[in-house]
Order: sequence, then structure tokens, then C-alpha cells
Amino acid sequence: MSLRHKSREFALQMLFEWDLARQQPARIEKNFWQTARAEDSTRQFADKLFEGAVKQVSETDQLVESLADNWRLERLAAIDRNILRLAIYELRSATAPPKVVIDEAIELAKKFSSEDAPSFLNGILDAAYKQIDPNSRRSSATNSGQAS
Repeated sequence: MSLRHKSREFALQMLFEWDLARQQPARIEKNFWQTARAEDSTRQFADKLFEGAVKQVSETDQLVESLADNWRLERLAAIDRNILRLAIYELRSATAPPKVVIDEAIELAKKFSSEDAPSFLNGILDAAYKQIDPNSRRSSATNSGQAS
């Protein structure tokens, strides 16, 4: 398992906790890292993903609701909702190529969600990627020091 994949798993776990408890992200990170062990680079990337997804949650949730026909956000399984939040944040910030981001989200769904989740999430993420302005992806990548 790659370190970036492990970072995504950790970020997803923190996002899930945040979604249920709505505590300050710093508090969730502090508590999470008391028991989880990771290399510094893995931890830093996980924190970046978690914090970024939380900061964009309103915008991301609006996008998901517009794309998930006949599904209100509250009706989505909490794990699926947070996989979408994490992946859409990554698509916007260009932390990795879009295909990699979507594939990683599908792998998270296979590990943590239901049998039907991967295909559902794939459809939402493909549609989300097409709606995210390419110029905003590049500027986010430039601003974060990441290559697109």
C-alpha cells in the first residue's frame, strides 16, 4: 500500500469522525494521531486532505447534491458522503491526476463501503470532474506547490 493511499485512508477516517461529531478539525487530528501511527509525510498529506475537504465542505456538498439525482446528501451513507468530499477536494486541488484520484476513491469505497458504492461514486466523481473548472484546478495546484 502506498503512503499516499494510506494518507487518504487516514484523511477519510478523520473526515468521517468530523462529519458525525462536527468538532474542530485540529481536535480531531490531535485525537486521531494519538492512536494512529504514520510516517511524517503520510501524516502531513492526510492532514492536508482532511483540512482541505473540511474547508470546502459546503461547496462540495452543493456539487454532490446537484449530481446525485434523487439523492439528498443526508440519505447517502456517511462513508460515501465523505469519500466524495475527499475525492472532490483532491480533484479541485490537483493533488494527483484525476484518474488516480477517482481510482483511489473507488478503492476506499471497496474497502469501507457497500458493494454498490464503487459504481455509484464513480459516476458522481466522473460528473464532478467534468464540472470543476480546469483553471481552478491548475491555480489550486500552483498555490499548493503541487504539480498537476
